[in-house]
Amino acid sequence: MNIGFLGTGHITSSVIEGIFKSKLKIKKIYISPRNKTIAKKLNKRFKKITISSSNQQLIDKSNWIFLAVTPQVGNKILKTLNFKKNKKIISFISTINLKNLKKYTKNKNITRVIPLPFIGMKKGPVVIFPADRNVKNFFKHLGKVIEIRSEKISKGFWATSSFMASFYNLALTTSNWLVSKGVKKKEAENYVRELFLALSEDAIHKNKLSLRQLVLESQTPGGTNNYVLKKLKKKKFYKVQQKVLNSIFKKF
Repeated sequence: MNIGFLGTGHITSSVIEGIFKSKLKIKKIYISPRNKTIAKKLNKRFKKITISSSNQQLIDKSNWIFLAVTPQVGNKILKTLNFKKNKKIISFISTINLKNLKKYTKNKNITRVIPLPFIGMKKGPVVIFPADRNVKNFFKHLGKVIEIRSEKISKGFWATSSFMASFYNLALTTSNWLVSKGVKKKEAENYVRELFLALSEDAIHKNKLSLRQLVLESQTPGGTNNYVLKKLKKKKFYKVQQKVLNSIFKKF
């Protein structure tokens, strides 16, 4: 099977990275020439990659076409390209819904997917809609596939995926606080990285427990974890988080 990526940014690079680390059998990968720097780097690293002379050539030569452009670019160029009905389209575009994708491409064989940068390590969730056996079988090699029942629900996943920088900033704030208390920067960052990694792995390992149960399990009445949680709740830290999620949700 030949596949093509319309858009050559960070997500495209991550997906391609994951593909070559997986056991997926791909004959050839065509990438668009839009971002020449990234396109050349990928072409140099992986022999199966070809930089297409145009977006239309990429579409013509690929069985599956991955739409990995920004919503602004997508709204502009998708209408100008010819997608044959026998092509499978997989869209990574956050704010162009299924109805408009079908309208722009004149193709009904479309699946919307939410990939995250961790897909390059074959880790993390991969949300797909609507359910598609072939798409699921493809992405199960690259992460944990989550099939959702409606496009409306996908908005919540897009919004939640926007918290990556905030997560790292929480880690950074914690690390900087340690430094302010006399810990060396490298030691502080290493400690926080390991702490956050262990917490994430613990949540996966204890997947039979709900997240609420994990919150309760990780604190004791009058203990330090209990104290910090109460203080953050009093400062409405988590309510602010919900408000931000609601504001992002409206963008999708």
